[in-house]
Amino acid sequence: MASPKQALFLTNTLSRKKEEFIPLDPKHVGLYVCGPTVYSDVHLGNVRTFLTFDILYRWLKYIGYTVRYVRNITDVGHLVDDVDAGEDKIAKRARLEQLEPMEIVQKYTNGFHDVMRLFNIESPSIEPTATAHLIEQIGMIERIIKNGYAYVVNGSVYFDVPKYAATHAYGELSGRKIDELITNTRDTEGQEEKRSPLDFALWKKAEKGHLMHWPSPWGEGFPGWHLECSVMSTKYLGRTFDIHGGGMDLKFPHHECEIAQSVAADGEVPVRYWMHGNMLTVNGRKMAKSEGNGFTPEELITGNHKLLERGYSPMTVRFFMLQSHYASTLDFSNEALQAAEKGFKKMMSAAKILDTLKPTTGAETFDAGAMETSCIAAMNDDLNTPVMIAHLFDGVRAINSANDGKLAMEAAAIEKLRGLFHDMLTDVLGLQREDEARADDGLGNELMTVLLGLRADAKAKKDFAASDLIRDRLAAMGITVKDTKEGVTWERN
Repeated sequence: MASPKQALFLTNTLSRKKEEFIPLDPKHVGLYVCGPTVYSDVHLGNVRTFLTFDILYRWLKYIGYTVRYVRNITDVGHLVDDVDAGEDKIAKRARLEQLEPMEIVQKYTNGFHDVMRLFNIESPSIEPTATAHLIEQIGMIERIIKNGYAYVVNGSVYFDVPKYAATHAYGELSGRKIDELITNTRDTEGQEEKRSPLDFALWKKAEKGHLMHWPSPWGEGFPGWHLECSVMSTKYLGRTFDIHGGGMDLKFPHHECEIAQSVAADGEVPVRYWMHGNMLTVNGRKMAKSEGNGFTPEELITGNHKLLERGYSPMTVRFFMLQSHYASTLDFSNEALQAAEKGFKKMMSAAKILDTLKPTTGAETFDAGAMETSCIAAMNDDLNTPVMIAHLFDGVRAINSANDGKLAMEAAAIEKLRGLFHDMLTDVLGLQREDEARADDGLGNELMTVLLGLRADAKAKKDFAASDLIRDRLAAMGITVKDTKEGVTWERN
C-alpha cells in the first residue's frame, strides 16, 4: 500500500486541469466507465480505454480505497452512426448473422470478456446491462418530462437542449458552445420531429420491423443511447459520484448528454471527476477500418495483418500501452512493439533474478526506499505509468549490476525491491510473466485444435474413455472444454 501522505492528482476533463482527488467518502470511491456496445468484436481502442481504467481501479485499491467499479454493457439503443434515427447496431448485426438480437449480445459479450482476460484486465464490481434497467430509464424520462426539459412527439421523447442550455452549462465538458453547435449541426433523417437539431432522443418509437422494443407510457419503443449510463451510474453509485471515465470519442455528445439528463431529472451534477483516454494511431495515422489500418487484438497477437511483421504477446501489448500516458495519443508500429517486447523481457528477467539474488555489502549500495517513493509519486501524478516504468528500469539496472557483482545490495534492500517489483508489476500494472500468463499464442491455439480434433475422432469411434481422458487432462491444466449444440468450445479458467 502506498503512503497516505502522498496525495493523488488526476486530470479532470471538466476543469481541464490536474486536481487533487478527494472522494466523497474518505474510504470509498465510486467509479463508472462506459462499457462496450456488444455488436462486434472488441477493437484495440476499446482495449486501451479499459486498460486505462483498469490501472486506475488497481491504483485506487493499492492506495487503500474500497472501490465500487461499475462498467456497463450496451445491449440496446445504440443506433448506427450514433444518431437518433436508423437501425440499432445489435439488431443490424442480428439480421446480418441471422440470429436473435440477444444471441448477438451474448456472443459479443463473451468475446469482450475473453479479450479482457487475455490482457489481464480486471472485472468490474458490477456490470449492468441497458435492457435490465428499462424501468429505471423510463422513470428518469418521466422525471425529465415533469421538470420541463423533454417533450413527446409521435411516441418518441426528446430532450430539449436549448431550454436546458438557457439555465445550465450545456457544452461545458466538451468545450462546445451552443450557438456553434446549432450552426454546425447537419440535417439527418428524423430531425423533423425535433424542436431543435441539438435535441436528442430519450425514448424512440419502434417503427414497423424494428426488432428490439418494449412497452412504455409513450408506446412501444426503446431507450436512447445516452440514457442508460445516466441511469446505471447513479443507481449504483449515487446521484453524485466520484469518477466517470471513457474514451475521448465519448466526450461529446454522449457524456455531455449524460450530464444534462441527470441534472434535468434530479437537479444534481452527477460526476465530480471526468477522465478520458486518448486515441490510437498506426504509423502516425488514425486507426480506422476505413483507413485499412485497424486490427483486432487477435490479429495483433497472431500477426495476421498486412501491417504487422509478426505477432506480439498480450503482455507485450499491455506493457507497450503502459509506456504511454493514457491522455496522450498512442502510435502503433512494428518498431515500437518490438522495442516494448525487449523492454518487457528485460523487466521480467530482472524480476526473476531478484527472486534468488543474494545480499552483498560494499561502499556503493542501492536505495530501494527512494525508488519506491519515486514510483508512488509517479502514479499519484495522474497515473503516470511511463515515468513509473522508467523508475522500475532504474531498479532493473541495479538488480543486474548486483547480480554481476558490480553493486552491493543489502538484504533489506533486496527484500524492499522484491516487494516493490511484485506490487508495481503484478498488482498495479497487471503484468504477468509470459510463462505464467493465461493468454494464448498462435501455437497454443494450434495445439488446442489438434487435441480437440483427436478428441472428436475418439468420440466418433465411440472411444469415450479416450475422449474423456483428453478432456480431463486439459481440465487439470486449467482448460475447460464444453460440448455445445454449435460445436466444441474451450477456455482457460
